[in-house]
Amino acid sequence: MLKDSPIISASPEIMGGAIVFAGTRVPVQTLLDYLKAGESIDDFLDGFPTVTKEQVIALLEEVGFSLGKPNQSWGHEYITLV
Repeated sequence: MLKDSPIISASPEIMGGAIVFAGTRVPVQTLLDYLKAGESIDDFLDGFPTVTKEQVIALLEEVGFSLGKPNQSWGHEYITLV
């Protein structure tokens, strides 16, 4: 999907290979944890100023786009998220 893109990257030398926002040491999982806890994107950005709002928006747009596409291994079936 996005691995090693301008938005995110992963390297064994950075945070043990966790997927992070490109150019930072901030794991994408941290954003997901903030959102799961009911925090806003602005709250996340306040806590992690090395991540830009543009990176967060681009990540969420790409994930949303990817969820809307059928995966080749799924055939023509779609997954419904409840």
